[in-house]
Amino acid sequence: MPHASELYIDFISKRHSLRESVSLPAIDPLEERLVEIIASASESNKPLSVTELINMSELGSPTTLHQRLTMLRTKGWIELAYTNNARRRQLQLTPDGFRYFDKLAKCMISSIR
Repeated sequence: MPHASELYIDFISKRHSLRESVSLPAIDPLEERLVEIIASASESNKPLSVTELINMSELGSPTTLHQRLTMLRTKGWIELAYTNNARRRQLQLTPDGFRYFDKLAKCMISSIR
């Protein structure tokens, strides 16, 4: 059985190849972290609002985060979903964003096998 580090390095390699083959525009490390946070919150049934994410100061200034969210929307990774409160919109992945995570999961599974 391969060492855990070998499995992880194989996954990293596959993840980089996946990024090049995905139909969505490329994103930088901060945008990738934001997409991961949005996906994780949605998966936990606790979707984040724009304000909640922008208030995560450890990720950057509110201006930077707002600009990155706008870029992610423009690039087709995320979208805003309306809630019962017209002033509060939640962040969620687009169908293409979900497909990326599906492909990423397949890369992980194939690295383990």
